[in-house]
Amino acid sequence: MLTEKEGEGPLGQIFRLLRKLQEPKRVPRSEGRWRTKSVVGEGKMQKSNGESSSLDRKTVERNRRIHMKGLCSKLASLLPPHVCKPSKDMLSQQDQLELAACYIKQLRERVEGLRRAKEEQATTAPRTSSSAMTSLMIGLSLPVVELRDFGSSIEVVLISGLNKNFMFYEVINVLGEEGAEVVSASYSTVGDKVFHTIHAQVRLSRVGVETSRVWKRLQELIR
Repeated sequence: MLTEKEGEGPLGQIFRLLRKLQEPKRVPRSEGRWRTKSVVGEGKMQKSNGESSSLDRKTVERNRRIHMKGLCSKLASLLPPHVCKPSKDMLSQQDQLELAACYIKQLRERVEGLRRAKEEQATTAPRTSSSAMTSLMIGLSLPVVELRDFGSSIEVVLISGLNKNFMFYEVINVLGEEGAEVVSASYSTVGDKVFHTIHAQVRLSRVGVETSRVWKRLQELIR
């Protein structure tokens, strides 16, 4: 133990110097704390960035699924009841999409068939009227029924006199029973003759409509 006097002399100074030399070097506390905090902060930052990126991907995927589910529900709500059998609630999302695609294809074929029928009618209407009037002039008995088959659609032309009161809805029923759905109907009067024009769409294009049987049933109906 150094005395107060020794501690103040040269010996005390040497002793203090040796003691300092024997002490391990330490990084200043503030510097060590800063380094530790920096390393820990970088680790936390990297971990936080990784977790944030993972959460962002999950959020995007969840929002995408919610959006797709909403679109599928809206699409299914636009389908007519007879297309969705069984109920829409019992169908999977994939089944709903396939039904919608099939229905859209049918509608496209239907529109195309109606377009062709309209063009055909525009080109043949004058000839039809002329032919009908010529037939009437040579004494052809009324009423007259003509049937045109366009594949996915059919056209029925009925020519009758003003005094012929056959039930028009019965003609529509015959077409419906034979697998055709009426999409438009019109009539015009020329003198004492009435011209009825009906356009019908085939419900099942693969099955089609037996036009000869339809024509025969219409003949029996108007007689």
